[in-house]
Amino acid sequence: MTRFARWTALAVASALLAAGCSGGSSDDGKGGLSWGRCKATADGPAPSSDWQCATLKVPLDWSDPDGETIGLALIRAKARGGDRVGSLLFNFGGPGASGVSMMPSYAPTVSRLRERYDLVSWDPRGVGASEGVRCRGDKAIQAAESVDVTPDTPAEEKAYFQDAADFGKGCQKDAGKLMAHVSTADSARDMDRIREVLGDKKMHYFGISYGTELGGTYAHLFPKKVGRMTLDAVVDPGADTVGHAKNQARGFQRALNGYLESTGQDPAEGSRKIADLLRRIDARPLPTATPGRKLTQTLAATGIILPLYSKDSWPTLTSALDAAERGDGSELLALADGYNERDQSGRYGTTTHAQRVISCLDDRQRPTAATTKKLLPEFEKISPVFGTFLGWDTAGWCHDWPVPGQHDTPEVSAPGAAPVLVVGNTGDPATPYEGARRMADELGKGVGVMLTWRGEGHGAYGSGSDCVDSTVDAYLLDGTVPKDGKVCS
Repeated sequence: MTRFARWTALAVASALLAAGCSGGSSDDGKGGLSWGRCKATADGPAPSSDWQCATLKVPLDWSDPDGETIGLALIRAKARGGDRVGSLLFNFGGPGASGVSMMPSYAPTVSRLRERYDLVSWDPRGVGASEGVRCRGDKAIQAAESVDVTPDTPAEEKAYFQDAADFGKGCQKDAGKLMAHVSTADSARDMDRIREVLGDKKMHYFGISYGTELGGTYAHLFPKKVGRMTLDAVVDPGADTVGHAKNQARGFQRALNGYLESTGQDPAEGSRKIADLLRRIDARPLPTATPGRKLTQTLAATGIILPLYSKDSWPTLTSALDAAERGDGSELLALADGYNERDQSGRYGTTTHAQRVISCLDDRQRPTAATTKKLLPEFEKISPVFGTFLGWDTAGWCHDWPVPGQHDTPEVSAPGAAPVLVVGNTGDPATPYEGARRMADELGKGVGVMLTWRGEGHGAYGSGSDCVDSTVDAYLLDGTVPKDGKVCS
């Protein structure tokens, strides 16, 4: 079962991106790193010679720093200019996104920052080349796509929760001892070790989507080590499991309303039309051009979600919905496959596997089916299109999980930290704008500095606003902190 939507990663709106991490270079045993040429992987060619890769050994269990270790895959490109600030560490979200894969592709967006920073990213523990977790094989993933994630009958409900339990067992079998040591707090401690071996006195950081929660956690644990930190597409640190689902229901419905208005439709009427299409697909999945595959209701909803991450993709959504209304599910299936990282040969990526392992270790709450059923009317009122999916997801995502969660909400207060630039986009579907204000407030007075963009899509930096880009660049490059509450319209 794939989570219908979470905070997800910047990569979700991109093509499948891959760049190999060199397998031969590692830490040198003296606390430093031995960088080497990045290698090609089964998923793609090696990046250009600008990029170097290494593996850093860190404790499996940070409470036993001298015990068993795991390897973290890192990638970097050195600063081009002479007036170097230091390293700028990136996390692209998820949780579960591979920084080693994403960093070379994202580099053109932050090319100006490379004048004064080494661009650095990594695969967090449990992700990609850093002891990446794979919870089930490709055939089992495809088979699970037929599981109804909005069950209407006792049989469908039983299958839904059984699939969730089976997924967790598969994760446990693959991850072993690592399963209990992939939390956001664990990764924040890894970040500080990365900072140390890179030779930086302060952590300069750019976190996107879930990367903002990771950044906030780092600031809380190491407030005196915070340098210039930007958090974009901000996860609400005050929302629990149900709160996050409600936030996303609001965010995606807002984005859908904006899309419908752009096509001249009344949002309420357009939403009813799409909800009716999804109900018809639930009763009778649509044929597609791919032999042996039909468009289920879950795949259809996932296909609608993907283009809402970027306004540039709205015309693609129009074409896919029109085709589905004509009885052809091929275009929505292709969009869902992009979200689910499925390539043409039927191979699936594992971002959602790592996402689930990390988030279920973080989240202590385990809503039951009974709780969810009581909440469904509220979810459906928030979003007639996405509410039911996100409501059921609260109960299914961590159902019967093999390890207990750690907290209801993350702690991000960072008294004494340097100013942290928090960037919120009023039209963000996956991490609604309200979360950015909450993050700025919880970081603390004099720490959280709020920058608002009145835009559309997931994230703000690099999305077409000169105001946002110049403000972030001035902060990261020159240390110029904008006035708290600045608005870019």
